Amino acid sequence: MNRVVTVALPSALGKRLIDLAPSDSSVFLRGEQGLIGWGEAKRFEATGPNRIGDLATAWSNYVAELEIDDALELPGTGPIAFGAIAFADDSKSSSTLIMPKVVLGRRDDTYWITTVDDAALPEVTAWGENSPVNFGAGRLGREQFAELVDKAVALIEQGSLEKVVLARDLIGELAPGFDLRPTLNRLLNRYPSCWVYSVDGMFGASPELLVRVSHSQVSARVLAGTAARGTDPIVDLAIAKALAESHKNLAEHEFAVRSLVNALEPFCDHVDADTEPFSIQLPNLWHLASDVHGVLKSEGSVLDLASALHPTAAVAGTPRLASLELIEELEPFDRGRYAGPVGWIGADGDGEWVIALRGAQIEGNRITAFAGCGVVSESDGQSELTETDLKFQPILGALS
Repeated sequence: MNRVVTVALPSALGKRLIDLAPSDSSVFLRGEQGLIGWGEAKRFEATGPNRIGDLATAWSNYVAELEIDDALELPGTGPIAFGAIAFADDSKSSSTLIMPKVVLGRRDDTYWITTVDDAALPEVTAWGENSPVNFGAGRLGREQFAELVDKAVALIEQGSLEKVVLARDLIGELAPGFDLRPTLNRLLNRYPSCWVYSVDGMFGASPELLVRVSHSQVSARVLAGTAARGTDPIVDLAIAKALAESHKNLAEHEFAVRSLVNALEPFCDHVDADTEPFSIQLPNLWHLASDVHGVLKSEGSVLDLASALHPTAAVAGTPRLASLELIEELEPFDRGRYAGPVGWIGADGDGEWVIALRGAQIEGNRITAFAGCGVVSESDGQSELTETDLKFQPILGALS
């Protein structure tokens, strides 16, 4: 039987968690809060339509046999597993849960360390100096993507569906010895309101909380509706105002909120959503956002909710089945874990999962970045192409 022990650490560590991370760490951080882990005490993998449920069951059965000594009992203490879930039911990418041998965590001013079977802390090495990563065209070219958007608009106008989210990719090559930590550090510094994640080769800075469960309290955040930031403050505010009043973006946002609330209602006593979206300001984008809250009416894990919610209208479309069929028809690639859930789960089933957006997947020396946009009846190919260019900026900038 594995023994998992969590103990508090002095508050004055003098370093951020990312500064203590070895090169092969799992990471889930927002600002200076969150979790990093390294080593692999246990790994679970699953594929197919029931992949999230299979992982939830495997985790629940496994932690029931652990010997746990957790003096803090905070979200993220005790045994936890980091996870990354494939977007599509038929994806060739496996979905994974990884329980590290060692986890460092911070919540507010409390720091802790969790070890499995008295695992030793690894030596923290100096960060490598990476050369810039040059990306080339992916499997879906710029003009081809714009044409697919226009094709999707025509189908929407025929009444086939209300919204579909289409993505394109860029492909690059990493130099030998690439060190991901400087890239994650840039994302943390530039996007402090986003969740910076790195799990099993999938990494990025997501602005969108899929679901959080903490002591039966359920939280989620919907992002749908996007506009580029202006360089002049007056112009920038005008852009934000125009976004908040845009019929096209408000319609797209309403689809996403309605989809999420409908998916949560069977699990919760009640679900409350913001009556009007608010604006989120990122360095290069404005987003329309709505927060959703609920209370679980029976025992369930964060992965149970993630399974019910994924894929949301914000990353697939409305209705779900029709949009997924169109994505499979139009996109000439497997999304892998892009736009799938990524996050962590604890022994009690609580946890925090975001949508793997503004991200890229590393496989060997190959790196594939993804960006997508929601297509509704008022969309046009060139405008949506420009939106994907904006959404590539966090990853391309962090790797430059």
